[in-house]
Amino acid sequence: MNILNKLDEIKALLLANNLYSKKEEKKPNVVLIVLACVGAVAAIAAIAYAVYNYLTPEDSEDFEDFDEDLDDEDYFSVD
Repeated sequence: MNILNKLDEIKALLLANNLYSKKEEKKPNVVLIVLACVGAVAAIAAIAYAVYNYLTPEDSEDFEDFDEDLDDEDYFSVD
C-alpha cells in the first residue's frame, strides 16, 4: 500500500504542476474544412467539364462557310 500512496502523491504533484494532463480535444479548424469543401467541389466541377468537352461532338463541320457563297463584286460595284 505504501507504493500506491507514493504513486498517488506523484500523480497529484504532476497534476498540480500541469506536467501530467489528460488529453484535450482539439477543435477542428473551420477555415480549413471550408476550403477543403470548396476545393472538392471545384475539382468535381473541373472533372465534369473535362468529361463534357471530351464527349461533346464537334459541330464545326455542320456549318457551311458562308463567305464562299457571297461575291464581293456584287455588293461593291460602282455602276
